[in-house]
Formats: sequence, structure tokens, C-alpha cells
Amino acid sequence: MLITSENLNFGYAGEPLLENLTFSLNENDRVGVVGGNGEGKTTLIRLILGELTPDGGVLFKKNGLKIGYLPQNGGYDSEATAYEEMRGVFGEDIRLLSALREIEEAIAACTSHDRTFNELSAKYESLNKRIAARDSYNYEVRLKTVLNGMGFADRYEQKISTMSGGEKTRLKLCRLLLESPELLILDEPTNHLDLKTTFFLEDYLSSYKGAIFTVSHDRFFLDKTVRTIYEIENRQLSVFRGNYTAYKKLKAEKTARAEKEYEKYLEETKKLQDYIDRNRVRATTAKSAQSRIKKLEGMETVEKPLLPPAPPRFAFTYDVPPYENVLEFDDFTLQAGEKVLLQNASLSLRRGEKCALMGENGTGKSTLVKEIVRGKNRAIRLGRFVKIGYYDQENAELNGNETVIGELWGRRVLSDQTSVRKDLAQAGLSEEDVYKNVSELSGGERAKLALAVLENEHGNFLILDEPTNHLDLPARESLERALQKFDGTILIVSHDRYFIEAVAGEIAEIENQSLTLYKGGYEAYLAAKRDAALEANKAKEEAEKAAYLAERERKKRNSHQSKEERAAEAQRRQKIAETEKRITALEEEESVLTEEISTPEIAQNYEELQKRCVRLEKIHAELNDAYAEYEKLI
Repeated sequence: MLITSENLNFGYAGEPLLENLTFSLNENDRVGVVGGNGEGKTTLIRLILGELTPDGGVLFKKNGLKIGYLPQNGGYDSEATAYEEMRGVFGEDIRLLSALREIEEAIAACTSHDRTFNELSAKYESLNKRIAARDSYNYEVRLKTVLNGMGFADRYEQKISTMSGGEKTRLKLCRLLLESPELLILDEPTNHLDLKTTFFLEDYLSSYKGAIFTVSHDRFFLDKTVRTIYEIENRQLSVFRGNYTAYKKLKAEKTARAEKEYEKYLEETKKLQDYIDRNRVRATTAKSAQSRIKKLEGMETVEKPLLPPAPPRFAFTYDVPPYENVLEFDDFTLQAGEKVLLQNASLSLRRGEKCALMGENGTGKSTLVKEIVRGKNRAIRLGRFVKIGYYDQENAELNGNETVIGELWGRRVLSDQTSVRKDLAQAGLSEEDVYKNVSELSGGERAKLALAVLENEHGNFLILDEPTNHLDLPARESLERALQKFDGTILIVSHDRYFIEAVAGEIAEIENQSLTLYKGGYEAYLAAKRDAALEANKAKEEAEKAAYLAERERKKRNSHQSKEERAAEAQRRQKIAETEKRITALEEEESVLTEEISTPEIAQNYEELQKRCVRLEKIHAELNDAYAEYEKLI
């Protein structure tokens, strides 16, 4: 057992946030934590990490428990390169391998079977076992696998200090995966990942040897990676076995049962009370009434089920509909500095269409969106009466020095305070938030304010860049419903697959400087990508077949060579075969000898060890000659 909690309590400034939390976390557990913004998910993480002290209850952690933690926006600040930083994880492996090489050299330098030789052999044996147990020989493979999978394949030598915040967070995640702690705590790990790196992370975590404890609003990610859901709601923690999809079903069933039990309780108590009230004073029924009083008093009270906090409500409207054609560009080229992002790209969106813009990080999605919003590129044509409503993923349009109510009210000069406060409340911002400065808001609260601002822009063409990044699940689902009901045009940039599937009717993907449109939504997009992969494999097979047939034809033509040429070619092929056979035999002998040298029987027998070392040197020389001869022949 890694962590045990019993009746854990915590609050801020006398206000309870978490009450009576009881749970246990074991080796190899896969736990996803869900709950609304402000319910205490990150607070629970900080309690586990020891950054906060519980107000009551017990939180026990295994002695020496190694925890790796990825905060939402935490990365490196280093002048080292990505490869150097990650290589630092394997310092012990590198040290062990270096020490092994030194011992090998020392053993080779021994001239007699003496005490020193025996000591070196024993050290070699012990060290080799440690290296094998740690899998040190494969450290570089593991390093490159993670770096490549997380999108750093061509950026080994880039200094971390020159990377973006999201890239630094991704690199922090790389390091945690390579360190392989007993408990991996991840707070919104997919926020800065594109689909390709998200798929890699999901696959990597599926074979992770330690326990995983993740806070996430990515519903597909939770479905793929966790086996238990912890829900924090109304200061309580509930445990549901299964992934996110199972949790939604179990939660609905639990809620229905609780409501039914409460209704049954109310019905029974009402019947008893009615009978008591009617018959209490009658002499003939007083005894019966008294028995019912006792029954009523003995009934276990069933509390009314607590309703989850009301989710925000969003609604997007516009005043004037645009003409049919909302957005068009043809043969469009987009650059960021010297880097070409798009070439000869075309896209057309008509009134009412909802399109998701997808692609790996760095392909130019946000740059394209900003170019459309800026409205100064003549190659991008907006239809008549098109009014853009723009959601920026950084919420840069919000004034950090303004109050929350002032930020929205300033955009609604003809509105009264009551209606502005109502809009903020519907967006999920509490009364306590209203007079805060925007800079004091959490990421989720800023996102809700930005969406409230977007509602009040009344755009008929909504452009949203990662609108779900900091929203909790109820807020995401509310936004999905609002966008589904919106009858205007939508262009969204998102990595949230659930969100894309719920909202988008078509997918525009940026890949290799090209823009490809897929009709039919996310599932149709995936099917088209699978079909394209199959076609690519088929084309590859056909190319290989064509190459084979061409080679066969070449050999057929060569058959008409002169007798002398055919004889020379036959000799060459024979020599190639003989050389290959010789190389194989030498490599097999080399492998056997290397294995024998590492055994205690040989390592401690000086004469036998010397014989094998001498033979190994001869094999290496013969192999070098054979390799050189093979190169000439082919």
C-alpha cells in the first residue's frame, strides 16, 4: 500500500473544502480524479505531496515513497539541451556502465591469476548483475523512445530555455516518465499535447509499472488510462470502479437509487405521520397510533441527496445572420517568420457549418486562426455581415488589472449591474469572484469569464482556440451543448476528442504544410485516416512488388551476358554467400566467448580467461577483414 487516508479534512480560512475523505492507493493502481473547478482536486494532490497539512483525519504514506508530480503548468528552466536534461535521469546507469568498462580494462591488463584478478572478477560479476537488473544497457533506447514519442524527435540539441511554456511542461513529463517513480501524479497532463503525443502517452502509461494518480478533464484519456474514478463533489469523495464511461453510468445509477430511497423514505414517513395524526386521539386506535409513533421514531433518517453544484450555462446568439459563404481562401500560403506553415491551402465554410481545425503542435493552427481574426490578409475572404466572436486560448483579451464585473460590464455599457452579475453567475462565477481582479482568477475561472465575454459579442462566426483547456467536465459539457444549439458557423482548434466529436461536423487537418478537409465529424476523420494508412501500406507493397519484378527483369536481361561475365558474376555471388556465412560464424563465436567470460567459472580461471581474450582479439580482426571484403563485393 502506497497511501492510506481515513476521515481526512481540510479547509481554507475556516471554510471546509474536503470532509471525511477515506481512500487507499496501492501499487499499480490507475486512478482518475474528477470534479468541478474549486472542488479540491489540486488541494488533494497538495495534501498527498505534503505541501498542505490536514485539519483532521489521517494521511499515511509508505516510507520512502518516490513520487513524481506534474503540475498543470510546470516545466524546466534550464540552459541544458533537451537530450542533456533527459540523459541526467540515467546518471547512475552511465556511472555503472563506465565502471564496468574500467573493470574490463583492468582484467585485461592482469598478467597473472592472482588476488587482484579474483577481486576484479568478483566486482565484474556483481556490477553486471546490477546493470542487468536496472536494464542500464538500454537506457539510451528508453530516452529516445520517450523524447521522440513526446514530439522532440528533431529537437535533441535545442536549449530548454528557448522553448515555450507548453514545451517545457511536456519535457517535464518526459523526465517523469523516464524516472518511473512508484507513484506518478499528473495534473491535466494532456493540456499541452497534440493528438499524436496524447496517443503515445496513453500507450506508454498502459504499461507503466508504478501507480498513476491523475486529475484530468480529458474523457478519452481517462477511458484509456484509468481503472478507478475518484469523484470529489460537495466536499466528499466517492470511489467508482472502472474508467470514465463506467463512472458516468455508475454515477447515474447511484443518483437514481439515492433519489428513489429518499422518495420512498418520504412516502413511508408521510403515511405513518398521517395515520398518527388521524388516530392519535381516538381511544379505539390510540394503541395502534402509538406503535406507529415508535416505528417512525425508530426509522433511520434518509438524508436528501445533495445535488451537484449547478454547472455553468452558456448560450451563444447573434443579431444578423451572414450570407451563405462565411469564410473562403484558395491557394493560400502561411508563414511564421522563415517557416512555411501552409502552401496552396484552400478552405470554405458556409453558414451553419461547424469545423474543427486539427494538427500536431507547431503546424500553424493558432497562427491561421489569428490571421483569420486579424482580417488584414486579402487572401482570406469573409462573407457579408460576418461578425467574428473570438476565444483566445491565452485569454489575452482580458485585462488582468480590471475586476471581473468591470471586465464584462465594460463591454455592455447599456446594461445594468444586475444583468451583468446574472451573466457571470450563469457562466459559473460565484459572488466572491465578481469583485476579484481578473489576474486573481484560476485558469478555469478565467476561461469562464472569457466565454461570458464571447457570449456578449454576439458573433455569428465563432472562432475558438482551445476553449476547454481549463474547464472542468460539467463546464465542458455545458459548452458542448451550447455550441450544438448554436446555428451559426464555428471554427474550433482543440485537442479534446470528446469535445470535437460532440461539436464538429467536419475536420480540417494541417499536416506537412497542407490542409485537408474531412467531412462527417471525428469518427469519420479517424476512419478516413485508417483508410489512408491502409492505402499507403498497399502502395508500399505494390512498389516493393514492382521493384522485385524490375530486379527479376534485370536478372533476365543479364542472363544474355557473355559466358565470362556470367561466370564472374556467379563467382561474386558465391564469395558474398561464403563471406556472409563466415561473418555469421564469427559473430556467433564472439557472442559465446563474451558470455563465457562473464561467468564466474571462466572469470576466475586466469588461463581459460586469457585463452578466450586472445581468441576474441583474433575474431575482431577477422571480422574487420570480413566486413571490408563484404563491402567490396556488394
